[in-house]
Amino acid sequence: MIQGVRSVHFIGICGTAMASAAAALQDRGIHVTGSDQNVYPPMSTFLAERRIEVTSPFAESNLAHRPDLVVIGNAISRGNPECEAVLERKLRYCSLPELLKEFFIRGKRSLVVSGTHGKTTTTSLLAWVFEHNGLNPSFLIGGIPANLGQGARFTDGEWFIIEGDEYDTAFFDKRSKFLHYLPEVAIINNLEFDHADIFDNLGAIQKSFSQFIRLIPRNGLLLANGDETNLHGMLDVKHCRVQRFGLSQGNDVRAERIELAGDLSKFSIGGTTFTIPLVGELNVRNALAVAACARHCGLADAQIQSAFDTFRGIKRRMEVRGEASGVTVVDDFGHHPTAIAETVKALRVKFPGRRLWAVFEPRSNTTRRNVFQHELVNALSMADCIVVAAVARLDQIKAEERLNPEQLMRDLQATGKPAAYLSDVDAIVAHVAQERRAGDVVCVFSNGGFGGIHDKLLKA
Repeated sequence: MIQGVRSVHFIGICGTAMASAAAALQDRGIHVTGSDQNVYPPMSTFLAERRIEVTSPFAESNLAHRPDLVVIGNAISRGNPECEAVLERKLRYCSLPELLKEFFIRGKRSLVVSGTHGKTTTTSLLAWVFEHNGLNPSFLIGGIPANLGQGARFTDGEWFIIEGDEYDTAFFDKRSKFLHYLPEVAIINNLEFDHADIFDNLGAIQKSFSQFIRLIPRNGLLLANGDETNLHGMLDVKHCRVQRFGLSQGNDVRAERIELAGDLSKFSIGGTTFTIPLVGELNVRNALAVAACARHCGLADAQIQSAFDTFRGIKRRMEVRGEASGVTVVDDFGHHPTAIAETVKALRVKFPGRRLWAVFEPRSNTTRRNVFQHELVNALSMADCIVVAAVARLDQIKAEERLNPEQLMRDLQATGKPAAYLSDVDAIVAHVAQERRAGDVVCVFSNGGFGGIHDKLLKA
């Protein structure tokens, strides 16, 4: 794939990972172009600063220069004029994960962080441990760590630390992305059903993770959450070393003497105590995986703790956006019921005794469906007040598969918690502003922009 490639065109270049890879290729002397339907900051600015030519909208003419390779983004589907032209003209093309594998990961020591929840936090923390200790890692993360200032970077260092997503690779490759990442160490934080548009059931996801595990070389390491029941039976492999981490007895690496406070968490592994500036049991598990991986890779406990001490978190992961009139607004990317529940538990520790709102946007391909109809009730009712936004693009889902918002409201109200289903952001802001009390904490759960609701809440 690499030989003879002097020019590369990215279809859907404004995704964070796509833009970062494009810039890295240009740094290697390859002529890079790209196209996208919606070109706006921050990625448009990022690309402009690097003088990468970006055209909009998608058009067959964008391929007139006949690039040596076309990278087709995950969001691109059949019918896209550039995609159709690539297939018709038999141009060389690949997915972004394939590009990463061949241009950036091959030859490096790849540490892949996977699982249904906690990938971004764990990958960010792991990358910072390596960066803080002068190892100059490459990384690709589905968020922006405050310490690193960007979600992707490609260096000449020997380590490549990457968030391994189980979502599919491209319209022409329905395998999970992480199957392209050549794992030397594979971390599996947890495993639950998600991505109902891709996977039919939990078994289908387990099959994909089993394929991932089979890619670990004999000198590699499978580092898996030993407390995760959905992983039981998948970890009895002979081709590589296996370490189980968790909070319960029987794990090879166990967090003990856990102390959870408002701004930090403590835990011990054997005789060593670690402190992280992150809240909640969920982050103890994330840090436990990082410590186990870093130890395996040769870092000392003092080096790991030094990095933990200076870690500043990730945007959109329990990120406090501001406070107005005594009300604190928090932004969280959580959209799976388990992630919502764990975040609420952590917020109870961070803001003890304060009334907690959960404002939830059912936007993901799974939460728009009735797969989690009952699980959402259990998760959201852990808050004191609940607001659910109108289900996004509900008309695109078969009627029998749709989340039933009316039933969700009835079930939530049956728990005794005040719950409202509101049609738009302005209605939500007005409702919260009217019902709020000084000292409230309003956590917004969404994997999208949610109409700028955070700033609107603070202004209101």
